[in-house]
Amino acid sequence: MNSPLDEPAIRKQAPADGVTHFATGVAVFENNKLLVVRRVATDDFLGGEWELPGGGVDFGETITQGAIRELFEETGLRVGSIDGTFAGFDYTTPTKPKVRQINFKVTAKTGDIRLEPTEHDEYRWIEANDIPSLHTNAVMQSCLHAAFA
Repeated sequence: MNSPLDEPAIRKQAPADGVTHFATGVAVFENNKLLVVRRVATDDFLGGEWELPGGGVDFGETITQGAIRELFEETGLRVGSIDGTFAGFDYTTPTKPKVRQINFKVTAKTGDIRLEPTEHDEYRWIEANDIPSLHTNAVMQSCLHAAFA
């Protein structure tokens, strides 16, 4: 796990790397199991694939604020504490040339999971040995393994 997020350094480096947008991934563990969510199959970007809750950082918010907001919007869970960060990655989308995903490990407050039905249609609590059986891409598989590290 990394030290606290150095957002000014991350934002300063981004233009040199061609990064145009930021996104977050949020790893929530309960009883040593990781929460993953499945994108709706009709989604035009990675539809039907499993991933961490998270999403784009909005203009005017910090990366950490984006992670907290996205976890709530996608799962109904509220962050109790941010416990650290772990390896992120860069990717492209049909509308964004280069996105840098920053990943957080958090402790969520107790609550029921309520998925945003236009984004995700199922959730699971997984162990590390479940990762190979998930329908997802190699980058997300590596990300999920990093969450367990």
